[in-house]
Amino acid sequence: MRIAIVGCGYAADFYAITAPNHPLLEIIGVYDRVPERQQAFADYHGFKGYESLDALLNDPAVEIVVNVTNPTSHAAVTRAALMAGKHVYSEKPFALDLGEAKSLVELAKARGLELGSAPCNLLSETAQTVWQAIRRGTIGTPRLAYAELDAGPLLRLPFQSWVSSSGAPWPYHDELVTGCTIEHAGYYLTWLTAFFGPATQLTAFAGSIVPKGHLVADESELAPDFSVACMTFADGVVGRVTTGISAPNNQSLRIIGDEGVLEVADGGHFGSPVSVTYEPEGDPVGLPLVRDTGRLAGLGDHHNYDFARGVADFAAAVAGKDKSHLPTDHALHVLELTLTMANATEGVVAHPETTFAPVPPMPWAV
Repeated sequence: MRIAIVGCGYAADFYAITAPNHPLLEIIGVYDRVPERQQAFADYHGFKGYESLDALLNDPAVEIVVNVTNPTSHAAVTRAALMAGKHVYSEKPFALDLGEAKSLVELAKARGLELGSAPCNLLSETAQTVWQAIRRGTIGTPRLAYAELDAGPLLRLPFQSWVSSSGAPWPYHDELVTGCTIEHAGYYLTWLTAFFGPATQLTAFAGSIVPKGHLVADESELAPDFSVACMTFADGVVGRVTTGISAPNNQSLRIIGDEGVLEVADGGHFGSPVSVTYEPEGDPVGLPLVRDTGRLAGLGDHHNYDFARGVADFAAAVAGKDKSHLPTDHALHVLELTLTMANATEGVVAHPETTFAPVPPMPWAV
């Protein structure tokens, strides 16, 4: 299917580089509100650049808009694309306000269009292996899940020098002002809700750990750099999700069952090993992944994340080739949980109002 990318910043490079892994996708053009950034991105990847957003949205050849703009622009760009009759796959979060997100979902339905959202790591070989093991009773009845999303001690890292393959700087302003919870929580919230059903209750707290106002903005403009939430899922599993940018890097997940513990080292790595420990003091045993990740374009040791896989899954659903494995109602629920965590500066106990139908596993992992 013919897609166009809106937003040519840091994340857009990962979509462009991994798109060749998916023959269904054809990138026919790109747009960025900063002409120099658009030119650099288009030249690097060999794409056509549009002279304006309207020109892109009015192009009848464009079937899907991939929205990779800054988080504050996600909702407006998605709304404009839906109004122009385009299906939209958005980077997370697809809105920064739950009411706005619901409005976009309703707009898509009213216009007979599909709306999808990152993250897509639920489609990874690692996630699907964990999910298959749970369904097959490898650890008995699951009871508890611990999800860690500590991105490392950001302020001690040279983040201001990080650039993408086409030269776009890492958007650290988004990390600090939009916040690490909104940027990262969805990676494991998507897994846990798919595995165990909608969250029925959530207790959360968010706070600021390290002074950093001198970097990009006044203290009042910066989001909390730490959050933690405990939640109960529909099937009774209790989970704890932690996000932050102060503690050492830790992207692990543990799922504790009556008969063992499943563990993943890094949920953002599509081929991260999965292990199971059966005895309280036993050694972990590796589980084979449900399939070999193979050699995928754009995936190396540092960024082993197939960003375009979510777009390809979305495109297959739009084309009627398969059901979506990242359905809109699931994305909306994950967004509600994320926003609840991010805004819990006074602490909160919440009963989420959104829900979703069961999400199907990938056909190759049934």
